[in-house]
Amino acid sequence: MELLCPAGNMASLKAAINAGADAIYLGIKDNTNARSFAGLNFTPDTLKQAAAIVKRAGKKMYLTINTFPQTGQEQRWYDAINAAADYQADALIMADISLLDYASQRHPQLPLHLSVQASVTNAAALNFFQQEFGIRRAVLPRVLSLKQIRDLAKDTSVELEVFAFGSLCIMAEGRCQLSSYVTGESPNRGGSCSPAKHVRWHEANGERLTRLNEVLVDKTGVEENIGYPVICKGRYLADGAEQPEFILESPTSLSTLELLPELARSGVGSLKIEGRQRSPAYVSQVTKVWRQAIDTYLHAPEQYQSRAIWQQVLTKVSEGQATTAGAYQRSWQ
Repeated sequence: MELLCPAGNMASLKAAINAGADAIYLGIKDNTNARSFAGLNFTPDTLKQAAAIVKRAGKKMYLTINTFPQTGQEQRWYDAINAAADYQADALIMADISLLDYASQRHPQLPLHLSVQASVTNAAALNFFQQEFGIRRAVLPRVLSLKQIRDLAKDTSVELEVFAFGSLCIMAEGRCQLSSYVTGESPNRGGSCSPAKHVRWHEANGERLTRLNEVLVDKTGVEENIGYPVICKGRYLADGAEQPEFILESPTSLSTLELLPELARSGVGSLKIEGRQRSPAYVSQVTKVWRQAIDTYLHAPEQYQSRAIWQQVLTKVSEGQATTAGAYQRSWQ
């Protein structure tokens, strides 16, 4: 299985390579990718440098062009696709049908991966994208159980990529209407479902109040561990409840170390680490753990066991310093 790691900047790219990543995914410094934070991503010049560094290391570079262009602004996305071809990216990660069509027609030699933002969860859809645009891989949404992934693998020849570690999303993968309603910005083209400029923390009477665009999403003790505020991971009062609760999702990170053998047996070809917006230190630590875990599994699949030290490292860089297996171990369909 491929270990695919994030790079929000050159330092993270080098950290991922040095820590043992097989492939790196990154974006151009504009809203053609869904992590268009200030200070992140690559200019044409740094993208060219990144491509050279990755190829010298014998690794692969995937360019993320996974947002949806607005009418009249398509040329920016076409330019990003053309740049990927010029710098001989190993694949493009895309979701928009028109962009997939453009890339497959203009650059048929450029491998295409279907982004998680396409939210494809069944074999018929995967096979459609393969037949129409020649996609070679699909990144699966973080809402599928292991059984559903196994069933998909049986019914398609498209390679499957899954998220192995990092932030969870239970919504429509970057197209959440809740966050769009609260912030007034597109989670897809704005770089985040919770842009930093809208986040406010305020301490009063021994409590910490967390607001997103002046909407109160959580209230905690000042010493309590908290995650970065997003609407789906806030605490709210539901009908009949006496105290606010995590109704939609709790602030934890996905970690599938324990499920590595099952993911391998399910036909997964690539394990993805989330976090292009995270620091080079995060990228280095998480990549080292997953490199060790994958190598340990490949050396002796039947004897594989997750090590406590691995989980300790991952927990420290997780949201709320807690992890979950998410939908992978869901018992219901």
